[in-house]
Amino acid sequence: MNIRHATLNDIPSIILLIADVVPVMHASGNFQWDSKYPNTAVFEKDIELNQLWVAEIDNDIVGVSAITTDQEPEYAHVGWDITETAIVTHRLAVSPKQRGKGIAAALMMEAEHEAKRRGIDVLRVDTNTTNEATQRLFPKLGYLFAGEIDLGFRPNLRFYCYEKRLG
Repeated sequence: MNIRHATLNDIPSIILLIADVVPVMHASGNFQWDSKYPNTAVFEKDIELNQLWVAEIDNDIVGVSAITTDQEPEYAHVGWDITETAIVTHRLAVSPKQRGKGIAAALMMEAEHEAKRRGIDVLRVDTNTTNEATQRLFPKLGYLFAGEIDLGFRPNLRFYCYEKRLG
């Protein structure tokens, strides 16, 4: 598996990956994503900001993750100081055909490497309350559950917040 920064040339493959992921999410009761989000413009912006990463197996994109410092204002509701710089993982997705190969964990470890590279000691992530896979994964990677929030830009959904401190 190869983890690397995404390029604009990767956008069609990323959109196909998301198109494969969304129906699986919906079938499990997770409506965090849909046909409108995440979209090409969101991923193009991530690439422009050099914050989108892809996982490849045999030159096929099998996973994607935005590794950012973007914190939602609602994170303050779980007691986080959102003025404290943190690496925040957003838009983590793995091909349904490639599950169980450690792809999500590898992308999350890339976030940790990025934090260390930048001298940032805090990692944060949120996930839909119905996403059982990430709720199992994050604690295995050393993330601690911090609480539950809603996000203004995703109405009628609830999210669990997780944090990992390095050092």
